[in-house]
Amino acid sequence: MSAVESRRPQESSYAPVEEQRARWERKRGRIAEELAETERKYLERLELVATFFVAILKAKGTLKPAVLDAVFGPWESLCSASRTLVMHLERGHLALGLEGFCHQLVLYSHYAENFVQAKKTLQKQVRKNKSFARFKKLQETRPEFQGCQLEDLLPLPLQRLPQYKCLLENLVANILPESSSFEQLTGVLKSVCDVFHQVQKASRIHENSCQMSRVQKLLKGQKIQLSAPDRWYLQEGWLMVVPPKGEEVQQRMFFLFSDILLVTKPCHPLHPWNSHKFACQAIYPLSQCTLTKVFGHTQSQGGLLSLSFPHKKLLLMSCDQQNFNKWHQNLGTAIR
Repeated sequence: MSAVESRRPQESSYAPVEEQRARWERKRGRIAEELAETERKYLERLELVATFFVAILKAKGTLKPAVLDAVFGPWESLCSASRTLVMHLERGHLALGLEGFCHQLVLYSHYAENFVQAKKTLQKQVRKNKSFARFKKLQETRPEFQGCQLEDLLPLPLQRLPQYKCLLENLVANILPESSSFEQLTGVLKSVCDVFHQVQKASRIHENSCQMSRVQKLLKGQKIQLSAPDRWYLQEGWLMVVPPKGEEVQQRMFFLFSDILLVTKPCHPLHPWNSHKFACQAIYPLSQCTLTKVFGHTQSQGGLLSLSFPHKKLLLMSCDQQNFNKWHQNLGTAIR
């Protein structure tokens, strides 16, 4: 056997590995191109707001500096960070550009923290500041905006953050651990994920606060205060209460939170100011509750749930299978 022939099996064994490396390289290149292309489009829209709103409003003094900052926050800094990233990506400095961008992620945290207040401030200015309202309407008619309103563009940074996370996850998944940029990109991904989760958490806390406030306003009187540390809104809806002794089934509105279950009934429809509210009949702590599915195990028309408390037992029925399943799941989660 010749030396050339003796090497052939070894060479062929490396072929699939080289092919896999080549596939990863091609995919990594496509992801890098997608990142650069989407970042350019993102920057164009950021600069649209920076040019036609932030810069002009700052020059004209239509909004007071504090109000301008409340509405737009670090918008110009977000533009600058994106502009620098685009420059690096276009020059092929992927890891270097992303590592530098990583230090600007705090801007996204600050923007997310103030976003709810920014929307409220903008709405207030549109209502009360006629000069600003006219200016806003005029700018939005420019062809560059393509029919978009300022309200449509303000969430852009919060929408871009999950895109960064997704693209970076794909990028890191297609790079070899021994690559010189692997450690850099893994660090960038971790930083992006940390900020992403912070923003998500802030959003969930705000949404929960809004739900608690809404339900509080639906309840008659002020005896029940729903706001409590670590209490989360889960679900609400109508369920039928099946009495233990052949009495008439009663339909009640239930509000489920992470630690309590509220049973309410609607106030009289002709009541002068409480017609749209609910009177609380009972509050059940879920820490000592046992949940049992009496029936509804198959894809039937709803089911019956048994909730056992130390001094009370509730039989709750729903004729809608999807609604029944959701109540069973959320009650189980809250009790656990």
